Amino acid sequence: MTRLPFFVYGTLRPGAHNHELFLRGRLTSAEPGRLRDVVLYEGPGYPYAVEEPGSGAVVHGELLTVLPASYPALLQALDRLEDHSPGDPDNLYERVARDVTRASDGAPVHAWVYVASPRVARTLRTTGTPIPGGDWLTHHPNR
Repeated sequence: MTRLPFFVYGTLRPGAHNHELFLRGRLTSAEPGRLRDVVLYEGPGYPYAVEEPGSGAVVHGELLTVLPASYPALLQALDRLEDHSPGDPDNLYERVARDVTRASDGAPVHAWVYVASPRVARTLRTTGTPIPGGDWLTHHPNR
């Protein structure tokens, strides 16, 4: 398994409730980043990122670098949190490797991102509510 940083855009961002539960004390760094060609949608208490190639839409979040000793257990915990099991058609999210733009210098960083599974993405595209500006914490400041 490649140990990539994670790009988080919802409840795992610093200041959000799952950040404290899952990430406190397990990171070497957290820095702002942007993911292009992705639309952010409202979910039931958390957002979904839906890939839309060529859309130019941007999702704002954080790039998280995990302490090496914490990586295997954290990867398993995040996969469970995000209801991701490789190859399962009933997944809510898929964990994919994507290039994320680091806000500080514009450099691309290859990172794991949990995006809506194809089944969930189809529903969101037809009946979902996009989050204006692609920033879940700005849209939900009390999360």
